[in-house]
Amino acid sequence: MIESIPTKPGTRDQLLTDLKSVIQDAEAWLTKGSQMTGDEFQAAKAKFERTLTTAKDEIIRIEEAVVEKTKYAAKATDEYVHENPWKAVTVGATIGLLAGLLISSSRR
Repeated sequence: MIESIPTKPGTRDQLLTDLKSVIQDAEAWLTKGSQMTGDEFQAAKAKFERTLTTAKDEIIRIEEAVVEKTKYAAKATDEYVHENPWKAVTVGATIGLLAGLLISSSRR
């Protein structure tokens, strides 16, 4: 059987924190942008770009994790169906029957 995929704890929380930071930096930039000196503006811009880059990297990591988990689920399902074909057919037929009954009862 397939072993479970390790999940990086806190990834979602880190992404949310980074996105909140990007929004706060953008709001501060818009509010105080016209009052900043050249050096302050460059420092704020650099901080904003770093935070944005970090958020983008987190999104990419989350996307890769989702793809891995999807591949894992597909492989586990495939293995289960190969190991238990009659159970899989029974479950599929039952779901189809229930869906058909629901559809036909909603048309009345």
